[in-house]
Amino acid sequence: MAKEALLTLDGEIVEILPDGRFGVLLENDHRIIAYTAGKMRKYRIRSVVGDKVRVEMTPYDLDKGRIVFREKGPGGGGPGGPRNRRR
Repeated sequence: MAKEALLTLDGEIVEILPDGRFGVLLENDHRIIAYTAGKMRKYRIRSVVGDKVRVEMTPYDLDKGRIVFREKGPGGGGPGGPRNRRR
């Protein structure tokens, strides 16, 4: 199978685990371990318990996945407070 043959499912974060991993409960009541994708890490997109997420999985291992999208929930508006950047 090629890389394009990934399963994309929706779920909800139910647990935060060490090393940047999350326990995700999928919409079909299957629980998996997922990590954040590189772009989410690069742009510092934070995920907390209760967030709705989109997960990509390979058909070879249905217990692990990669979080590729976090839906904005209620109260999860735009960027945070001012950053302390030096120019």
